[in-house]
Amino acid sequence: MAKLTSDRNTQRWANDDIEEHPVKGGVTIFGGALVCLDAAGWAVPGRVGTGLVALGRAEHRAAPMVDGAERVRIRRGVMRYANSAGADRIDRTAIGKPAFIVDDQTVALMDGAGGRSIAGTVRDVEPQGVWIKF
Repeated sequence: MAKLTSDRNTQRWANDDIEEHPVKGGVTIFGGALVCLDAAGWAVPGRVGTGLVALGRAEHRAAPMVDGAERVRIRRGVMRYANSAGADRIDRTAIGKPAFIVDDQTVALMDGAGGRSIAGTVRDVEPQGVWIKF
């Protein structure tokens, strides 16, 4: 395609903070869970691993027996998840920096020696958890 030479009516999703993806068979994604896409493009609950793409929060539970038998609705935005502990605990000095996935409800400061995928960007830290922007 050539560059624009006039205005363009670029289409957009009506609800761009909500999307749906087919779920990997044999896994359960609980409502409120941090949801990722795996290397094959299936929605999976957040977990330690590389190559995951964090999408946001599951709006409902999904537990298909086979790949793609269910879709999960995911909301993007800023969500609060549990903070990791010890040296992986996120504090206010991490605001604006990436947080890393520990599981479907926990984020950490460090990438676990390269073994964790990015959850999103730290927006705030409170005693109740870490606000992550997806």
